Amino acid sequence: MPSLPFAAGLNGSGDYVIAFSTAPQVRIRTEDKASPRHIEMLPNDAMSPLFLAVIEATEEAVYNSLLRPTTITGRGHTVEALPLVSALLVQLVGA
Repeated sequence: MPSLPFAAGLNGSGDYVIAFSTAPQVRIRTEDKASPRHIEMLPNDAMSPLFLAVIEATEEAVYNSLLRPTTITGRGHTVEALPLVSALLVQLVGA
């Protein structure tokens, strides 16, 4: 499903974005606080495509969770996937 044209945060739009990275090169360890670091950063004009990619990936994850659910098991409990027909009926009926 394509993204809606108004559902994009653009660099300079005034939207707030919080990002987290697990990349080893940007981790700040307690023992390294005093040492200088050199990291690569995206130029400011490259942020809009990055924001759009994150929005589209999130949208895709939501669609997948609704339309391609899987049964999950964890900590001794199992939750059955909601059948697609039931999910569509809820959407159509609005219940």
